[in-house]
Amino acid sequence: MFKHTRKLQYNAKPDRPDPLMARRLQEALGGQWGETTGMMSYLSQGWSSTGDEKYKDLLLDTGTEEIGHVEMISTMIAYLLEGAPFQATPEELKKDPSLAALMSGMDPEHALVHGLTAGLNNPNGAAWNAGYVTSSGNLVADMRFNVVRESQARLQVSRLYYMTEDKGVRDMLKFLLARETQHQLQFMKAQEELEEKYGVIVPGDMKDIEHQEFTHVLMNFSDGDGSRQFEGQIAKDGEKFTYQEEPEAMGGIPETKPADKRLHNDQG
Repeated sequence: MFKHTRKLQYNAKPDRPDPLMARRLQEALGGQWGETTGMMSYLSQGWSSTGDEKYKDLLLDTGTEEIGHVEMISTMIAYLLEGAPFQATPEELKKDPSLAALMSGMDPEHALVHGLTAGLNNPNGAAWNAGYVTSSGNLVADMRFNVVRESQARLQVSRLYYMTEDKGVRDMLKFLLARETQHQLQFMKAQEELEEKYGVIVPGDMKDIEHQEFTHVLMNFSDGDGSRQFEGQIAKDGEKFTYQEEPEAMGGIPETKPADKRLHNDQG
């Protein structure tokens, strides 16, 4: 059960409207690594978790917080679009180059589709999609994804910070940066605990199935030899890396038969 309160988690009001910044913020809302992806990934992971209640609660706490971040960014975008121009004559654009530059740089979907409000898409209009979400049922794998998601989100928010001088926008971004710090750290901690329990390889119970002679071999498939620097070092699972300078082709030459001629394949 969710219960909404009208108060935002943190301030989300700019000093002045800025449709171009509104467009940029769409990445943090509806981009691949944006808040919607975090919200749906963490909630899905939490809902499907049947193990330790500690991790289930951590995921649901964070996913629910991300709903609030979606609301904050959506609200900020709406404020930034207040009074944004969506119509101008050619004569007006000629007289005011700044207006022409503004209108050419705006996200047309803000006016056309969303009535000068936020939408679940990135700055180029590509719609957010559920393919960005990761919820595998394996907590080690999911926690690793979560660290990556928060890292990418924080990276992009830090770039957004330097794309504006608006103190109100920057204040909200500072808060998001801080929460993404916390989320990275908590997911790293959970990952460490789960690796201690289940092992560092996902899934960790396949040793009797996989070809063990290939599990710690660095294979040279490029002109450089940087990978050789890991030779002899100990991997996180306690095993030593080896190095193969010239990996051999072990699979032989394929000898597949042509498909039925009625399929109009032009092979042999």
